[in-house]
Amino acid sequence: MTTEWLTLALALLLTGLALGFVVGYWWLKARLSQSFVRREEVDRQYVLRGVYEALQEQADLLQANYQEKLEAERALSAELAAARAQLEHLQQKVTEQIGEMKRLQEESRLSFENIANRLLEEKSQKFTQQNHAQLQHLLDPLREKIKTFEENIHRRYLDETKDRISLKKEIENLRTLNQQLSEDAGNLAAALKGDNKTQGDWGEMQLELLLQRAGLQKNVHFHTQTSLRDSDGHLKRPDFIIDLPDDKHLIIDSKVSLTAYERFCQAEDKLGQARYLKAHLDSLRTHIRELSAKNYQQLYQIHSPDYILLFVPIEPAFALAVQEDHQLFLEALERNVVLVTNSTLLATMRTVSFIWKQDKQKRSVMEIARQSGLLYDKFCNFVEDLQGLGQRLNQAQQSYQDAMYKLADGKRYGDTLVGRAEKLRRLGARTTKQLPPDLRRSEEEE
Repeated sequence: MTTEWLTLALALLLTGLALGFVVGYWWLKARLSQSFVRREEVDRQYVLRGVYEALQEQADLLQANYQEKLEAERALSAELAAARAQLEHLQQKVTEQIGEMKRLQEESRLSFENIANRLLEEKSQKFTQQNHAQLQHLLDPLREKIKTFEENIHRRYLDETKDRISLKKEIENLRTLNQQLSEDAGNLAAALKGDNKTQGDWGEMQLELLLQRAGLQKNVHFHTQTSLRDSDGHLKRPDFIIDLPDDKHLIIDSKVSLTAYERFCQAEDKLGQARYLKAHLDSLRTHIRELSAKNYQQLYQIHSPDYILLFVPIEPAFALAVQEDHQLFLEALERNVVLVTNSTLLATMRTVSFIWKQDKQKRSVMEIARQSGLLYDKFCNFVEDLQGLGQRLNQAQQSYQDAMYKLADGKRYGDTLVGRAEKLRRLGARTTKQLPPDLRRSEEEE
């Protein structure tokens, strides 16, 4: 377009020069005609003949040049008219092309906006679906854990209620069970006469059975014949060590003294009964003193109260001794020994078993609370991550719009990345592909 304007300007300049030359020629001719004198007068009065002829030749040459210039002027006038017509045609064409360019530019802008909105909508929808799936994947375990937590709480409540009912029933059955145990012990008394080792083993067996009936488990809640050493290095071996929560213990020792009691039962006169009853009491006192001297509660490996339980499996023998000497029980207490029988020890061990169940439930509740706290913390972290994800999505959408603006929608198309890339392609860059038509513009549009 610049070349056409230069050509038109040059043509106008030449035309002006030609017109100026013609006007000057005619003006000069008029002046010459006014001052023209006859040839004879010139020859006679002014110049020589030779000079006149030379001037005449020059005038002829000027006349010929004038004719040539006149023809050139006519040709230039024709070219000027053609150039003006072509210029008007080009101006009309340029106006039409500008209108078409604006229309195409508007169509391209609308098309690109539609494509960008469609792509953004598709990406957003796809991301929303993926995010929903990921959210479900993360929330399903959370939902399951909450459901499990509720079930555990409900089950623990039911178990605790059942345990309380069961404990009440067990306490009601203690009397019947104790009576049965006493009868069994009485029936076995005859077989255990005279053999202290056998009597001791039988007493330990009865004590272990009682602990198991109370709901305690061997090597879990109680241990038998555990070898321990005191601060002086002496070996100690308690019959039974009962474990309690919080690393506490109870020590139980079994005492079976049937010889004197059996002779008391078989004595036919009061004198014999009195003698054997005294021997029976002396046997119990001797065992109380020996057990107190062992000082099991001072062993550093265990944490026991200041007393030891002395188990007497034959309840009638214990009742007879206490009935005969009311101070026997108090004497034992003064030596940190507590006398127990089937009935009293079973009730105590049932209480220990219930304490273990309560401790287990308490630990379970604490674990549930701990897991719930961890679950809540995880959920809070998840919510924070989800909020951060939403912010990053908004930032990504804004970055996408800014990038598309820099790519092809800048204030000047030629300054955008697409515009610069298209310039390189039009300048001769070797390419095998082209950008989408909705991003490219023609040279006229630029």
